[in-house]
Amino acid sequence: MAALKTRRMLVLTCAIATLSTAAACSSEPGALPGAPGAGQGIIDRAPIASAEAIAASPTAASIKQRGQLLIGGSLDAPLLSQQNPATGETEGFDATLGKLLAKYIIGTPDAKIVNSSSETREALLQNSTVDVVFQTYTITPQRAEKVAFAGPYLMSGQAIATMKDKSAIKKPADLNGKKVIAGANTPGIEAIKAQAPNAEIVSFATDPECVQALEQNRGEAYVQDLTLLAASARLNDKIQIVGEPFTEDPYGIGLKHGDDAFKKFVNDWLVQLQQAGIWQQVWKDSLGTVVSGEPPAAPAIGSVPGS
Repeated sequence: MAALKTRRMLVLTCAIATLSTAAACSSEPGALPGAPGAGQGIIDRAPIASAEAIAASPTAASIKQRGQLLIGGSLDAPLLSQQNPATGETEGFDATLGKLLAKYIIGTPDAKIVNSSSETREALLQNSTVDVVFQTYTITPQRAEKVAFAGPYLMSGQAIATMKDKSAIKKPADLNGKKVIAGANTPGIEAIKAQAPNAEIVSFATDPECVQALEQNRGEAYVQDLTLLAASARLNDKIQIVGEPFTEDPYGIGLKHGDDAFKKFVNDWLVQLQQAGIWQQVWKDSLGTVVSGEPPAAPAIGSVPGS
């Protein structure tokens, strides 16, 4: 994730961008548009909370009265939450879910992203600058002592990328006997050793170097966190992601610590999205554009420690 954080640091960001109506702001030189945006069909299908559900959560009632959902998030994370320089829209898996949560509370997808980072997001929740955080926020028991987590809403983890013209590798066990690329000092190295002990690991310092090595056939596959691979695949149409993540990194929706009523409210909303197939469609429209196969099973709410 270090390379992804570096990308974020390099981006010329707007401090705040309105999801639905913001004009385009400065973005990373050469940045490409993000994933396809949330189609109107998805917005139309998304549920709206009942008056009883709103009344059961003071936080939801306050957001509805304000008329806008404030989200701690990113503007430069391809396929997750990236501002499209052509339209000004913020697109991707996280960004779309943020719009859908806004619709659930307010009745319209009126949300605003407050650009946050791993260093600032807990403070933004604690001082009520934002209502929620959608930002590949891994649920851990230690973090759950400071913030509440709805979800998990997405399971990430180590995944495999190959060149599109090479199809022999379909699952982690297929890495055995192969030369496999991983970032130096990344969890990918231990993940390869655990799943394919007979693989020959070759490591490089940065994500771009690993992708370049894959293109140069210095390894037959590249193992890295799914979200980082997805960003690489979005920017390089020669590579593909095969299969699902084979380690677990559960992402949660960050909420203010101790707000049990709002946590239940958000979890109930997630369950409705999953049961209606909307979660699966949002995944197909974003991460699914670079990951082969059908959408993975949606994670069970409350299934990991800290959620």
